[in-house]
Amino acid sequence: MLDIALLGTGGMMPMPSRFLTAMMGRLNGRLLLIDCGEGTQVTLKTLGWGFKAIDVICFTHYHADHISGLPGMLLTIGNSGRIEPLTLIGPTGLKKIVEGIMCIAPEIPFPIEYIEIDESTKEPICINGFCINGLVVDHTIKCIAYRIDIKRKGRFDIKKAEKLNIPRKMWSVLQKEGKVYIDGNIITDSMVMGEERKGISVSYCTDSRPVRTIPEFIKNSDLFICEGMYGENEKKQKAVENKHMLFSEAGKLASLGNVKELWLTHFSPSLSEPSLFVDNAKCIFENTIVGQDRMCKTLYFEDK
Repeated sequence: MLDIALLGTGGMMPMPSRFLTAMMGRLNGRLLLIDCGEGTQVTLKTLGWGFKAIDVICFTHYHADHISGLPGMLLTIGNSGRIEPLTLIGPTGLKKIVEGIMCIAPEIPFPIEYIEIDESTKEPICINGFCINGLVVDHTIKCIAYRIDIKRKGRFDIKKAEKLNIPRKMWSVLQKEGKVYIDGNIITDSMVMGEERKGISVSYCTDSRPVRTIPEFIKNSDLFICEGMYGENEKKQKAVENKHMLFSEAGKLASLGNVKELWLTHFSPSLSEPSLFVDNAKCIFENTIVGQDRMCKTLYFEDK
């Protein structure tokens, strides 16, 4: 299972009742964070999922409301006792940006590994069960949408195990450790597993116009978290000028992508009551929910 928490839902600036947009994923006790604006560690502390287990932080882009909270976050992770490497992922220029802002927090007790994504990035980045894909989208600066896939192995095939003469007492070891040695030969779990089963997928897109590549990228996601900077359809021109989305545009992407559920987020500071405009998305994609700070959901594997 995969736990998802929407740490904040605000765009541009934190508000007294709305933190900046960020998402946290939890898998087998390990954590993945997307975006880290001012105050992210405060809302994460309120959520209570901890800091030490954060293995990867992904950035959609380098506007302040998505990255300015990083120095404090890394200091807090360091104070939690972490010494293992932490991976940062983001658009081209990541290392330069981070090294610049980290001059105010130079003493981090763990190494940082950098992975930069651009149009040429094709292979997923897999870290502790999180398989991360990025898509370049359309904002005023280079911006990445993310898709997080949790793979699920096929079922253990008893007939295959018996055909390979694997002792029954070693079956559980093989499934747990991924390989065993028999008479000097290596037997891997892939040799005794059936076809890979359907996993869990979560897609995340903020700060972009609804470009044509998004529906295929988010296709069949269990959850699609998408910006809804403006609720009113009458603000289309403003959305185009600032390269953001309307609720209705997010709903259309969710429909085209055949996702199961849409969470709207990244609301304009002027949008004090997003729920008043949710029907602009629901009339296109019924299973639309207005995001709220620290809203959580547990996604389960299908029982097949």
